[in-house]
Amino acid sequence: MSSRDGGGRPVRRSGGVGGASARARFPRRARRARPAAETAGAAPAAHGTPVPPVVPLRGLPSLAFPGAPAVPVAEPGAGRTAGSLLDVVRVAIVILDTSGRVVLWSPAAEEMLGWPSEVLVGRAIDELMADADQIGRARAAIQETLRAGSWHGVAELTDRDGVGVAVEARLSLLVDGDGTPFLQVALADAGALQAVERDLAVRDALFEQSPLGIAILDTELRYTAVNQTLADMNGIPPEEHVGRTTGETLPERAADEITAIQRQVLATGEPVIDVTLSSPVTARSGFRSISYSRMTDRSGRVLGISGTVMDVTERYRAVAKVEHARRRLSLLNEFGSRVGDLLDASRIAQELAGAVVPRLADYAGVILLQAVAHGDDLPRHGHDRRTSLLQLGVASVQDGPEVQVMLRHGARITFTEDSAFGRVLRSGVPELLSGSDELSDVSYPGDPKVQAAHELGVHSRLVVPLRARGIVIGLLVVSRAGYREGFDRDDLAFTVELADRAGSSLDNARLYARERSAALTLQRTLLPQQVPQPTGVEVAYRYVPGSSGTEVGGDWFDVIPLPGDRTAMVVGDVMGHGLRAAATMGRLRTAVRVLAALDLPPDVLLRHVHELADDLAQGPDEALLATCVYAVFDPVRRRLTVTKAGHIPPVLVVPKREEGDGPVRTGSPLPGGVGQVLDLPSGAPLGVGGVPFESVELEIPEGTLLALCTDGLVESRDKDLDVGLGRLIDVLEQPHASIQQACEAVLDTMEQGREPDDVALLLARLGRGQAGTPTAGWTLPAEPTAVSRARRLVRGTLADWSMEQLTDTAELLVSELVTNSVRYASAPIGVRLTLGDRLLVEISDPLPDPPRERQAAEGDEGGRGLELVSRLALHWGARAEGMGKVVWFELDLNESEQEYGNGPVPGFEPEPDVV
Repeated sequence: MSSRDGGGRPVRRSGGVGGASARARFPRRARRARPAAETAGAAPAAHGTPVPPVVPLRGLPSLAFPGAPAVPVAEPGAGRTAGSLLDVVRVAIVILDTSGRVVLWSPAAEEMLGWPSEVLVGRAIDELMADADQIGRARAAIQETLRAGSWHGVAELTDRDGVGVAVEARLSLLVDGDGTPFLQVALADAGALQAVERDLAVRDALFEQSPLGIAILDTELRYTAVNQTLADMNGIPPEEHVGRTTGETLPERAADEITAIQRQVLATGEPVIDVTLSSPVTARSGFRSISYSRMTDRSGRVLGISGTVMDVTERYRAVAKVEHARRRLSLLNEFGSRVGDLLDASRIAQELAGAVVPRLADYAGVILLQAVAHGDDLPRHGHDRRTSLLQLGVASVQDGPEVQVMLRHGARITFTEDSAFGRVLRSGVPELLSGSDELSDVSYPGDPKVQAAHELGVHSRLVVPLRARGIVIGLLVVSRAGYREGFDRDDLAFTVELADRAGSSLDNARLYARERSAALTLQRTLLPQQVPQPTGVEVAYRYVPGSSGTEVGGDWFDVIPLPGDRTAMVVGDVMGHGLRAAATMGRLRTAVRVLAALDLPPDVLLRHVHELADDLAQGPDEALLATCVYAVFDPVRRRLTVTKAGHIPPVLVVPKREEGDGPVRTGSPLPGGVGQVLDLPSGAPLGVGGVPFESVELEIPEGTLLALCTDGLVESRDKDLDVGLGRLIDVLEQPHASIQQACEAVLDTMEQGREPDDVALLLARLGRGQAGTPTAGWTLPAEPTAVSRARRLVRGTLADWSMEQLTDTAELLVSELVTNSVRYASAPIGVRLTLGDRLLVEISDPLPDPPRERQAAEGDEGGRGLELVSRLALHWGARAEGMGKVVWFELDLNESEQEYGNGPVPGFEPEPDVV
C-alpha cells in the first residue's frame, strides 16, 4: 500500500492478484459454494473466534475463505437504494486494530469486495493483498496513522473473485472510551472517484471559466448558483443572486419575459434553446441568447432548472447589419425596376421620393434643374442663386399644413450660394446636417420651409446631389423627425448610391424629352397647320402623340380640297418612331398632296405613291412601310370613293333622319345613327406591293359621318381589332352636341391598356354643297351641233345667275372643250356649271384618256384649245370618273375682264355657232 503523491493516478488491475499462494488463499469464483446444510453452523475463526453464518452479497455464489465455511447466497439487491450519488461512488468503512486485523467489516465493504464480514472479522487485512510490496506499504500506512493520526493514499485489494480492485483509502486514528486505539479505514472505488473528480473539475471549469453566463435555479426559481460571467452581465455580484428570483435581480420588463420562459421549462420539461431577447438596462446592454432546461436527479425527481445566457450583441448586430444591407440592396433593385422604363423626369422624381419614405426617411423632396424637367440642354456654367430649380418629387409619412409648406409639388426653390443647397449644387459633395444651426442654413434665411421642418420635429437631414455626366442636375433632400435615429455615414453612402442611379435615369429622361420635343416639333410642322372646311363637308380632327415612354410616331392626316367642291380626306401611318419616321411622314404627305392636285382617282394615286416608295424611305437600307386610307367625297353627287393600303378600315355612321328634315347645317348637333365598318379590299401597305389597289364608290345619305383613324386608337395588346372598332362605332352612334365633341368622346374611350402609340383621328360629316348654290347640268349628244347648243345653254344660265361678265370667256372655253369631246368621244357629253365662290365648269365624256396640252405652231390649224383654257381659266384640270373623264376649269367671279397673260392666242378664231 502506498500513499498518493505528485498527482499520480491509481491503476486497477485486470488480471489475477499475486502468484500461486494468493490463488491458494483466495479461490476463484468458478468454485461452487457448498450446500446450505453444510454451512448452517458457525465455523471457528483462525484465532478461535466463532464466525457467524455468511450473508450472501452482490448476487454472487459464495466462495469460502481459506479455513472458513461457505457463505450462503443473498437475494439480489437486498439493502440497496437506487438513485443516490453513493451508487456511483461507493464508500466502505472498515475498522482495524493496531495490528491491522479486521474488527469491523461494513456492508458497503462487503458489496465493494464481495467478502462477508463473517469471513474477514478477526483476520489481518494483509490477507487481501496480493504481494509483499502491498503488505509493506499497508503496514507503513498503519504506522503513519498511529503516529500522525491520519493517512490517505491508493491501495489495491483483492475481491472475492481474485481480481485486484484499486481503492482510495483514508485512515484515521480512533480511540474508544477505554483509551484503546483503532484504525478507521474509508475505502472508495478509485475509478469511480476519479470519474466524479473529473466531472467536478469539468463542472468547475465550465461554470467558472465559461464565457457563457450559467445559472442554476431551484424549483421555486430562485438562484442557487451563478457564475461570474452571468453576474457581470446582470451587473450584480454572484452572492447577491443566491436565494433571489430573476424578478428580484433584473428590471421588471426584462424579468417578466424571462420568468415566463423559466416557468414554462420547469412545468413542461421542454427545453428552450437560443431565444434572443434585448438585454436589460444593466451594466452591459445589447442582446442576449438564453437557453433553459429542467434538471432531475437519478431517480427522476425535479431539482430545478439550469440556464445559459450568451451575449449575442455583436452577432445580432452583424445579422442586423446584413439584413439592413439586404433591405437596402432590395430597395436599390426595386427602385431600378420601377424607373427602368420611365422616360418622364417628373415621374422618376416622384418614384425616388416615394422609394425612400418611410424605409429611409420620414420626408423626402426631389429638386431638379428646370432644364432637366423640360428636356433642355444642361448648363455649361456653375450653379448659383439664379439657377432655376423645381421640386418635382415629394413624399412624407404624414400630411398637414406644415408638410404642404415644406414639400409642395412644383414649387420653385430659392437658395443662397453659401447655404447647404448652394454648396452641394456647386461642389457636388453631399452633406449630413444635424443641429439647429445646420438645419436652419439649408436654403436662405427666413425660408418658410425651414420653419415648417422645425415644427415637424426634423432633427437630421441629408442633402445629396443628383449627378449626370459629371454635372449636378438636382438635389435629393431626405429628413428624419421625432424619435427616429439621426442619419449616419452609412445612410449617407447609401443615399448617394441611390441618387447616382436616379441621376442616370433622370438624364435619360431629359435626353428623351429633348428628342421627343424635336420630333413633335417636326411632326407638328409637317402636319396640316390649317385644315380647310370644304363645301359640303364639316371636318373635325385630333392628333394625340404617343405616351411619354414612346417616341413620336409617323401618324398623319390631311384634308385636300379638289375641284368641283370635292374633298379628299386621307389618314396614314408610317411604321417606326422618332425623327426619321416623322420626316418620312412629311415626305409621304407631300407626295399625296401633289398627286391629289392632279385629281387622280384614289386607287391610281396610291399606286403612284407606292411607286415612289424607294425615294420616300427613311434610308437606303430601310424600305418604306406605311399604311394609308384615301377617300374623295363629291357633295353634288353625294358619292364617296374610298381605297386603302393595309390600313384600318373607315367607319360610316348613317344618321337617323326623317322626312321633312332640313339640310344639314355646319355646327349643328350630331343626331346619332347606325354605324358600320366599310368592307374594302385590304390592299398591301405602301412599299410592299404585289396587291393591286382597288377603289369602292358609295352613295352617301346626307349627314353621314365618316371616321378615319390610325391603329393607335383601336388596337390594344390583348384584344382584337374588332373590339376597338366596335367601341368606336358605339361612341359615334350616340348623339353629340357637335362633331368636335364627338372627337373628344372618341378619345375619352381609348382603352388604358392600348399600345402607347400615336393617334390620328379625322371625322367628316358629309352633306350637300352650300345651301342655295346654283347648279346646272346637261347631257348633249356627241354631234357637231352639241358645240353651239352648249354655248347657248351656258349663255342663258349665266344671264339667269346675273353673271354676264363671265359669259364670253365661259362660252369660249366650253366651246373648245365640247369640240374636243365631239371629235374624239362616241357617247353623250356632260356639261355642268356650279356657281360658288368661283364658277366651275365641268365637261365629261366616256373617253378615259385625259387631254394633253401641246404647243401648236403658227401654221397649225388646231391644237390650241387646251392652251387657251390654260391661259383664260383661273385653274383647270382633268380627272377620271367612272369609265371616262371630266375636264374642268374655274373662272374668278371678281374679274369683270379676263387678262390674258401673253395676249391673244396666235391663230385662234372662235368657231361660229352651228345651228
